[in-house]
Amino acid sequence: MPDFSSIFDQAIKGSVETLQSLEKLKPELARAADLIADYLTEGNKLLVCGNGGSAADAAHFATELVVRFAKDRRPYPAICLATDGGLLTAAGNDYGFDEIFARQVAAFGLPGDLLICLTTSGNSKNVRRALEEAKSRELKTIAFLGRDGGSTIGIADVDLLVRSNSTARIQEAHKLLLHVLCEAMES
Repeated sequence: MPDFSSIFDQAIKGSVETLQSLEKLKPELARAADLIADYLTEGNKLLVCGNGGSAADAAHFATELVVRFAKDRRPYPAICLATDGGLLTAAGNDYGFDEIFARQVAAFGLPGDLLICLTTSGNSKNVRRALEEAKSRELKTIAFLGRDGGSTIGIADVDLLVRSNSTARIQEAHKLLLHVLCEAMES
């Protein structure tokens, strides 16, 4: 087993390199911020989803919008589609795991609403299905992706692709980008 110091140094080095690479995403992140600002001013809601660690990031982002990030302000309507265990298991059991988010988009999504999806691989079938359902219902869409974007790249209105092969580094980058969006919404 490598010594702790080596593990630590590699994690920091990989994180710094990945975060520095985000500079090239500034135009796409600005487009994402504009979409979110539009949804806020038009009185629509935001739906957000992901699996595993991305589900936790989705819940975190929705919470920051509903409660607050750094400043007291009115609550923004945001719903995480990954937090209701009863709904997720019923949809998974009755319609299959690939449909757990699409089913909720069909139930809650209205034209003008915004769907934000997170997938570190870009190959999560349930995330792809949620994006497809959202597009069919005239929702705007933003995808936080990793690696090469997988089968999901090109579906969303805005793709935020973190080019890394490390799930941990991708998740760290996604979290930073989400926090930048929170700051933009509160400025």
